[in-house]
Formats: sequence, structure tokens, C-alpha cells
Amino acid sequence: MSTRRDFILQSAAFTGLAAAGIPAGAQTMDLAKILCGFPPGGTSDAMSRRIADKLRGNYATNVVVENKPGAGGQIAVTTLKESPADGTVLLLTPSSMLSLYPFVYKSLPYKPQEDVQPVSLACYFDHALGVGPGVPESVKTVKDFIAWAKANPEKANYGSPGAGSMPHLVGAMLSREVGVELKHVPYRGSAPGIQDLLGGQISAMSSPVGDYLPHVKGGKLRVLAVSGPQRSSFLPDVPTYGQQGYGISVREWYGVFLPGKAAPAVVQRAAAALQPALAQQDVVSSGAALGMEVQSSTPQKLGDLLRADVNDWGKYTKQIGFTPES
Repeated sequence: MSTRRDFILQSAAFTGLAAAGIPAGAQTMDLAKILCGFPPGGTSDAMSRRIADKLRGNYATNVVVENKPGAGGQIAVTTLKESPADGTVLLLTPSSMLSLYPFVYKSLPYKPQEDVQPVSLACYFDHALGVGPGVPESVKTVKDFIAWAKANPEKANYGSPGAGSMPHLVGAMLSREVGVELKHVPYRGSAPGIQDLLGGQISAMSSPVGDYLPHVKGGKLRVLAVSGPQRSSFLPDVPTYGQQGYGISVREWYGVFLPGKAAPAVVQRAAAALQPALAQQDVVSSGAALGMEVQSSTPQKLGDLLRADVNDWGKYTKQIGFTPES
């Protein structure tokens, strides 16, 4: 049964199509696909499939997810670059592949600000510093953890989902700021790192907020700080790094992109379909379960966000002395 909310969302999509000069009812494609740079079953895959479900029927008759894992998400971006620019191929990707990777890899098979065309923001999420049973119960804050790390240099370490990942560099920023060497332990994704944190094999973990949610409720892990400019709605009792006196303010995001050569009308058509899709309550709820704040944007705002992040990460990597060789 249609509701007034459904009518408003559909009307917004049709208005966007009309503004792009595209007849709404006549432009549904037979097939479209969303590229995902990670394997089935993970956060990126789950969000891709939820968005595909919502685009199916109005953006294209059928919308499927095509997983292109490998090289930390680079293969999916490269695939998009080489795809038709007619709107049949989109990419959902974390921001790191476009904003951070230019500074942590010697070379990339794509140009982040030329080979992709911004369509819409999909969600934001924070990273967090968590500790497990390898750290005493008395450690409740970042200051406590740093003091403990100074007193126990052989245990002063933290894991991350991978070398050169945003959580890795957040940890490196903290290490540099406090003047204490925190040994980085890279993993192939968050899951094995969280398991080692639970088992006490590592002392701390820098990872997306959503990774901790199932374990914080049961008291198995403690989150000491979140990386965003304000507290996470998913962990409202946990202060930010900034609130604890540290100069770290970082949020990662997912965005939807088309090939760089996509025409403005093609971009606007995709944006007009995505904006109401991302406003659906079940999409918002699905994101929340993963520690993500679902939010759409205009193509221009996503482009502005990407440019700002590229500028910020260029400065951050210089400040911490990170190079592709480090």
C-alpha cells in the first residue's frame, strides 16, 4: 500500500529526472550493476546489495551487485574507469580508495579525481580505538592507554584492517602526537584483528565503529575514543579524540560514482534515483546496524567532499611522515 511518504520520495525522484532533461517513465534500463571492491558478506557488499534492491525497478529493471575484490578496492575503481559511461555501471566505494590511496601507494591504475564522476554520498562512519583483555580494566581513556603503553613498551601495539588504511593512519597520528611508539600490526580486514583483540593477542585495535558494536554490549571490548568531530550516535558515551585533547578529527564515508566520462544528464538521473533510495527507513536501519550514518548528497557536494579529503590526507600523511615505502 502506498503511503504519503512513498509518494513524496517518488515525486522527488521524478522531479530530479525532469530537471536533468530525462523523461522519468521512459528511461528505465534493462540491467545496471553496482561494483563492490570487496568480497560477498562484508560491510561494503551488504550496503551495495541494499542499494541495488532499492534501485531495482525504477532506475533499471534489474540491478545486480558485481564483486571485484582485490588490491584494497582498487580493482573495482579500475573496472569502473573502463566501463561504459551510460549509467549502467556504478561503484559504491569507501573514500580511502580515492582520497587516501594517492598518498599511500607509489602509483594507482586510476586518477581519483578524473576517472570517476561523483553521484551521491551513501553514508558516513567513524573509526575507533578499542582495547581488549590484553589491557588492564583500569584503562578507560586514551590518556590511560598511552600511560600504560609507556610503562609496557613490549605490549604497546595496535591492529588495523590493513597497512595504509585510514584506521592505520589514525593510529599513526596518535602515536606521533603523544610521542610514544605504538607498533602497528596490519591485518587483512577488520575481522581477524578483532578476533585477536578479543583473544588478547594484540592490545588495541583501530577500526570502524561498527566492528565493536556486538562486543561492547557484552563487555568484551572497551572503546576509548572515536575519530569523528563529534560523538558517534552508536557509542554516545565514548568521547572523541578531540574531546580528550588530541588533534584527530577524521570521518570516512562511502560514495556512489559513475565513470569519469559520464554526461551530466546521466549523473543527474542516477542521483535522482539514489537520493530517495537512501532515505528509505530500512536502508537507514541497515546502515545503523553496521555503525553507519546513511546520508545522500548532490553530485556537487560529494565532489567537494572528495576534494577536501584529498587535501586533508595530503597534509596528514606529510605530518606523520608516512610514505609509500614506510
